[in-house]
Amino acid sequence: MKHNEEFWPSLPMAEWESTFKTLHMWTQVVGKIRLGLAQKQNHWWDAALYVTTNGLTTSPIPYQGNLFAIQFDFVHHKLVLKTSNRERSMDLAPKSVAAFYRELFELLAEDGIKPQINLKPQEVPNPIPFDQDETNSSYDPVYATRLWRILASTEIAFQEFRARFIGKSSPVHFFWGSFDLCCTRFNEKTAPPRKGVITSEAYSHECISVGWWPGGGEVASPAFYAYAAPEPAGLGEVAIRPGKAAYSKQMHEFLLMYDDVRRDASPVNAILEFAQSSYEAAANRAGWDRAALERKS
Repeated sequence: MKHNEEFWPSLPMAEWESTFKTLHMWTQVVGKIRLGLAQKQNHWWDAALYVTTNGLTTSPIPYQGNLFAIQFDFVHHKLVLKTSNRERSMDLAPKSVAAFYRELFELLAEDGIKPQINLKPQEVPNPIPFDQDETNSSYDPVYATRLWRILASTEIAFQEFRARFIGKSSPVHFFWGSFDLCCTRFNEKTAPPRKGVITSEAYSHECISVGWWPGGGEVASPAFYAYAAPEPAGLGEVAIRPGKAAYSKQMHEFLLMYDDVRRDASPVNAILEFAQSSYEAAANRAGWDRAALERKS
């Protein structure tokens, strides 16, 4: 269990909720910078962040013929701005979203980088514009590091799962709107059109996703999830593995609670079992040509 505690630490929402809400907004500020400047990619992949050896990064962003990147370092607790010429940083410490926004944009301006972003947060109730948000201002470095450790360990499992598929697959990436790390497999078939600007692009083709997120709403603690879009008939009736995984009729997703994974003798194997069995259930029900989409060895 000591080994699991190192790589799969506990993350009880009640203990880090204020830090989570602040980090959610901070990652949205950084994510919107990437979204506004990066080249458009299918399914909003141009918006996502990526796990690094110590946090999350935008990856290189083009700007006026050069490149820059912004990286959250949750080990040394810095936000790092990297350009072709230099590297500078600002502290990750208790500060409001408004203060974070101002400090970051001042740092960017010193290098002549002046992005324009929509200041309204996404996918949260009662959003407060970033430059006015003095409410969310917590940063507990212990829980920030725990978050990174979970993302890094999950990344390893998801990368192994992704390698089994030779069809179209998303990167393993972090969406700051929903604050989740996920990987999505796609079928070649187009899906029924959706009206939403975001969902019409994200779900243009049949897909099956697996991911991790810290919880919210009816799910008050971290969990792994899996779903198919569109959902094939009878999916919720299929039993998947491991045994503690269950289908949520309310969310239309399979869920495997993170605490059950971290207590498993092999958390990575538990994740892979969940990802594979939920994929098989959805792909079989939806009639995917699995022989053509899956790696043979």
